[in-house]
Amino acid sequence: MVTAIILQSEITCPSCGHQKIEAMPTNACQFFYECEQCKTVLKPKDGDCCVYCSYGDMPCPPIQQNQTCC
Repeated sequence: MVTAIILQSEITCPSCGHQKIEAMPTNACQFFYECEQCKTVLKPKDGDCCVYCSYGDMPCPPIQQNQTCC
């Protein structure tokens, strides 16, 4: 059975708690994300490949497919 890939993730800023649903790219990793509320620039945590894997409610598409990311 093939599981559908979820292409949106809700990012939560660790500095101010602001949340926003964003579309995840399918052809690249996103290493930086600027919070629209407090302007903090998020970077992946150690061991994570992108900001979605670190701060999103869904991991990036390659990780969802059990593949390596970037």
